Amino acid sequence: MKEKKFEFQYEVYDDVGELKKEDAELLAKARAVTKQAYAPYSNFFVGAVAKLKNGQTVSGTNQENASYPVGICAERVLLGNAATNYPGISIDTLAISYDSKDVPSDHPISPCGMCRQALLEYETRTENPIRVILAGQQGKIYVVSTIKFLLPFAFTPEELL
Repeated sequence: MKEKKFEFQYEVYDDVGELKKEDAELLAKARAVTKQAYAPYSNFFVGAVAKLKNGQTVSGTNQENASYPVGICAERVLLGNAATNYPGISIDTLAISYDSKDVPSDHPISPCGMCRQALLEYETRTENPIRVILAGQQGKIYVVSTIKFLLPFAFTPEELL
């Protein structure tokens, strides 16, 4: 038997004032766009904003539905917007934030498993690592250099060859 270990590094900032100006601006947009989320059932409003390699930005918010499986997460809404409006353009940096009527929005959250898989597919097909900024409306901020770090043992297109 062999034992292996998976580790990765990420940056931790105490607040938005420590970020580079460009990252702080992207995070501010993600925090603001949470107000456009449709989350009447969970009261958990997620916003995602990406800066593309061509300098454009795209956004997405979670969209819930009374039939729970029909809802879609902010990250996948964003990916659809990016792929449709800017085909073939890779994402440089993605900021994800949330707000809630029920719990404090004072720490980073990470995308769900389905979104991690979708983000990894986008990263793979555009052949560009996606930096991810994770934060609530206030408090600590995490910056991860690639989606690959958020999904070890990922199912990739190579599995189908």
